[in-house]
Amino acid sequence: MVLAEGTSAPDFKLMGTDNGAHSLSDYRGKKVVLYFYPKDDTPGCTKEACSFRDSMESIKSDDTVVLGVSKDTVMSHIKFTNKYNLNFMLLADMTGKVHEEYGVVGKKSMWGKSFLGTVRSTFIIDRKGKIVKVFSPVNVDGHSDEVIEALRNVA
Repeated sequence: MVLAEGTSAPDFKLMGTDNGAHSLSDYRGKKVVLYFYPKDDTPGCTKEACSFRDSMESIKSDDTVVLGVSKDTVMSHIKFTNKYNLNFMLLADMTGKVHEEYGVVGKKSMWGKSFLGTVRSTFIIDRKGKIVKVFSPVNVDGHSDEVIEALRNVA
């Protein structure tokens, strides 16, 4: 079950594309766009990441950071970041623990087979660590615009 709006965002510590450890609490005092995606360098995930990249000026001007999370390795994230010149941090949740805490693991199907996987989801977290907006599942088309619009309503 995806975490609900109005709840406290669980803290975590994950390795990022700068080879440093990042906790959600490191960003207290800023707004955070925390988005979970299935896999580096796949069509939908690339489109979503590049959309955030291209919208970063608007997002940053609102004193907001973007953190992308998948189960890929840090090395995979670094290659993905370099290939597409991503201008925000990607975090490696290789154990899937943070995915589970945020409730973004769900039943998916591809080519007639069902499996558990990452449900593309975005959480907007306010300066105090409260989830103020949830998008799940996410439709990649126009998603960064939805996020920018939602950020305008966050103090």
